[in-house]
Amino acid sequence: MKGARRRTARGAAVATAVLLGGMIPGAQAASGVQEIDAELSYTCDFPAGEQPVKVGITAELPGSAQPGQAIQAEGVVLDLALPEGASADPAEEGAARVSAETRLAVDVSQNDGKARAEWVGTTAEPTPVPEAGDLLLSTSGSVPYVKPWASGDLVFEASALTLELTTEKADGVPAEPARLTVDCVPDPGQERSLAVVGVQGEDGEGQEAEPTPSETWPGEKGETGPDEGAPEIGAKAAPPAATDAPPCVGDPGDDTNMVAYVTGYANVTKLDGANKFPLACARITQGFQEIQFIDGILHFLQNSTIDLDYQGKPQLPPTTGTFLTFGFMPTTATLEMTQIPTGTKPDGTRIENIHSDLAIEGVTSKNRTDVTLDFMLRLYDVKVNGVPLDVGDNCRTSRPFKLGLAGLGTWKDNVLDGYTLAEGGELTGSVTIPPFSGCGTDEDLDNLFTASLSGVPGYVKQVQGAPCAAAQHVPGAEDAVCTDAYEPLDVPEASR
Repeated sequence: MKGARRRTARGAAVATAVLLGGMIPGAQAASGVQEIDAELSYTCDFPAGEQPVKVGITAELPGSAQPGQAIQAEGVVLDLALPEGASADPAEEGAARVSAETRLAVDVSQNDGKARAEWVGTTAEPTPVPEAGDLLLSTSGSVPYVKPWASGDLVFEASALTLELTTEKADGVPAEPARLTVDCVPDPGQERSLAVVGVQGEDGEGQEAEPTPSETWPGEKGETGPDEGAPEIGAKAAPPAATDAPPCVGDPGDDTNMVAYVTGYANVTKLDGANKFPLACARITQGFQEIQFIDGILHFLQNSTIDLDYQGKPQLPPTTGTFLTFGFMPTTATLEMTQIPTGTKPDGTRIENIHSDLAIEGVTSKNRTDVTLDFMLRLYDVKVNGVPLDVGDNCRTSRPFKLGLAGLGTWKDNVLDGYTLAEGGELTGSVTIPPFSGCGTDEDLDNLFTASLSGVPGYVKQVQGAPCAAAQHVPGAEDAVCTDAYEPLDVPEASR
């Protein structure tokens, strides 16, 4: 449960590296609704040592279903009570607010088959750290569907829990530690069953009897798949369109066009902090594939082009960053990252900035994708300790700079771990910001921002959602990855 994306292959098209992953099929109506209202005790491994954590779980599931019917849990909420001082005394470390992501493993069993789903939730807003007493957090989110293929009771049981805690000070600057991963295990001797859904009817309703889970037992080593006869666990349910998701409409008349949402964090090494970039629209033009044998291994090579699109401009949406000038003075600024076009070849075609290499060797395939983007960074709306600082309209890096990202994915036993261009996932890399120029109106402020931001490589982690290939979208299809407006259904969340 460390964030790896595990998916099953769907046919030989995997080898082409342009496979589009399915999302959730529409859940059919089921008779009756049962409410989950459970309270469990966990032991969590905090830096200060093992601590008890109470976890309340509420949700709704249908009371009954039929084989082959997608069952979707709704209204999933986790309420947590973290004991005072559990996360290394966040108040003493200067943390004023805490945000959380929870990943609850839910074992789903039926007859002799068993699979595992992951229920992911996040806090809606950062939660203030109390001066004394438990820190109360509440997370919610969408969860995978479950599809049984046979008759028999479908049992949902809570299992391991992972907490991702993000802390910040009162002025918005990340506290120390800024991000904390905590693994929790349920205490023994308690009832962990959440719900039982009765499944009755003709097995499979004409569907294949062998399930093909798209997400089972994440994080285990050497696994080859779910138990035979296990219920199918779908990919994470697509959340409703995020309010901050910009328009990202694909071209249904272009077979090479895909659109995807991207987001992520970039570290500023000098300031020991990170800046989040909001959801952006990426337009991907797939190139032709080439097959080569390299050192006796079959490689599928593909060069493609990616262009950012925000309100018709090749840039990321502007975002506000906070950093400390001179190591102590809180400074906020709006950051505008504009992509420099790649240019064209002599034949008029675009120069590619995505290079994918799928190497197939036996039952294992390795996919590496390299993305190179050129940017200019502009700063404006600057405030120092809350006081506006006039930096002018042209405070920007003195030259373009490169952002290099790499995504790695491994196919084994028809299961993907990691990233591919056509399925999405995490990409990591680094960026070095050049010196600034043009900053200031009454005085030269170039050195101020150069000293604070420039010169030292910073770690970058971007998350790409599953892309929408508009030309392949079938309205109403269960495995659709596009809305009927030809926008991506998969809206990723930034992670560090």
